[in-house]
Amino acid sequence: MSPARRFALSLAGAISALFVACGEPPDKEMQQAQGAIDAARAAGADTYAHDELTAAQDALKAASEAVRESDYRLALNQALSSREHAQEAARQAADHKATARSDAERALHDASAALGEVRLKLRTADPSRVPPKMLAEARRLIADGELTVQKASAAFASGDYLGVTSAVRDTTGKLRALARDLDSAAGPGARRRR
Repeated sequence: MSPARRFALSLAGAISALFVACGEPPDKEMQQAQGAIDAARAAGADTYAHDELTAAQDALKAASEAVRESDYRLALNQALSSREHAQEAARQAADHKATARSDAERALHDASAALGEVRLKLRTADPSRVPPKMLAEARRLIADGELTVQKASAAFASGDYLGVTSAVRDTTGKLRALARDLDSAAGPGARRRR
């Protein structure tokens, strides 16, 4: 048998198998798609790759509707599309989660550093040069900052990396501004205000 004839027979066999496969619901592919969606959810796709996960769920729903209408070819295409979207959602979730973790670590570090800087400036501040109101505000802000960092650390430990970043951003800014204010108030030309 010639190579061209073998190729033609192989191609005909593959096409026949495809038509036979399209004559039945693509249950296996739909189960694989659901498994991929479940894996993507477990990887954090609800939070970190929401759009891609939604596309996977929509495609699986379309596959189910196509099965109900006995359009098994469309159902197969939708099931395969669902699985691809779910796998992409899992990849995106892993990438975005790693980035969020890194950002959260940096935000916690920055907040802790700002807190340490304000503590040091408060400890070394000359009470005759810094207004009492500013000293009281510094103590209050340090207490608030300690509580915020403590809560953010707990959020980090539980994997809520996005929550960490948003929780400490405002506090870090306030602490840095207070450090600058303490420097200005304690500077050589500052007078004590009451």
